[in-house]
Amino acid sequence: MQHAGGSPLPPPHQPGHGPATGWPQAAHHPGAPRPGAAPQGAPPPPAPGFVGSAPQAPGQAPPAPGQAPPAPGQAPATLQLGRGPVPPNPDTTGHVQLPPGGPVAMPSPPQGTAQADTGATTLAVLLIGPAGAGKTSVAKYWAEHRRVPTAHISLDDVREWVRSGFADPQSGWNDHSEAQYRLARRTCGFAARNFLANGISCILDDAVFPDRPVVGLGGWKRHVGPGLLPVVLLPGLEIVLERNAERSGNRRLTDEEVARIHGRMAGWYGSGLPIIDNSQLDVPATAQVLDDVLARAIASPPTW
Repeated sequence: MQHAGGSPLPPPHQPGHGPATGWPQAAHHPGAPRPGAAPQGAPPPPAPGFVGSAPQAPGQAPPAPGQAPPAPGQAPATLQLGRGPVPPNPDTTGHVQLPPGGPVAMPSPPQGTAQADTGATTLAVLLIGPAGAGKTSVAKYWAEHRRVPTAHISLDDVREWVRSGFADPQSGWNDHSEAQYRLARRTCGFAARNFLANGISCILDDAVFPDRPVVGLGGWKRHVGPGLLPVVLLPGLEIVLERNAERSGNRRLTDEEVARIHGRMAGWYGSGLPIIDNSQLDVPATAQVLDDVLARAIASPPTW
């Protein structure tokens, strides 16, 4: 148990028992004199070269026995024992009340306008695509160039928070890798809801498969809220293979795995979700198309 006075208080003294082991004889009483100290109630001896006593301000209470007088211009310190911690002053630095995160609702375009200004709207975006589609690059660029505060939350980054016991799906998909993926998605959802509750937009990126609706898109909807706007980034297979070849470490997949994932992602066609083919687009141009797609999605939300 921590106390406002710094060190923990000693255990209470019980009649008929000696001092607690490990505590000084007089430690149970804050006012007990130390060896060589002046008797309790006696004024402290003057410092060398000091004659007389410091004047006391009108209305100021004298210092407690054994307590040094406050410095000029300093308020006297008050020691409170047994009252619990004093609540912090809400006006002081470091004590900022944050609204709790909750499910994200669908944003609505301003009245009297044909479509929303996505650059000035708080949004929750899920960028879907295969490995090598450019999700992370586009998400980072889009988040950095918005006029409102925006956070980029990458599922792979959060998943790799696990350092010891990291379950790499490339070594074989099993219960451990499945659990770590689900934990990462839930953690990203919590983070997105907290950011959005405090006025900060979020863009998340993940390789969500259309043939796993409960775990994939349905899971993100549960974690973030019905206002999440999913957009699919799906360039051609040859582009995805080229970009994957530039990767390193556990994020680089085999060509066979990339082709298999790309083929599964083709199932998003006909799903009703907006799809961006960025085969011939660089990152800034893709981010601009993403803004246009999001403006239309706010005006006419997709059914998913």
